[in-house]
Amino acid sequence: MEVSRSYERISGNKLNHKIVDRRPGDVTMAYADTSKANAILGWTAETTLEDTMKSAWDWECKIRNYEELVS
Repeated sequence: MEVSRSYERISGNKLNHKIVDRRPGDVTMAYADTSKANAILGWTAETTLEDTMKSAWDWECKIRNYEELVS
């Protein structure tokens, strides 16, 4: 949900989604704690989710505008 909300804030577009009950086989919990990977790999992210989403959205807009000019 954090990624979806970030996309909506950055793009100004609302995502059409619906939260429903779990389906058989769906994961019950997921964790995004990167501390173990950071310690083992010696790497940490340099940008926030919001900054990363903004960069990706700006790139997508640039590509779409470019394609519109070419076609």
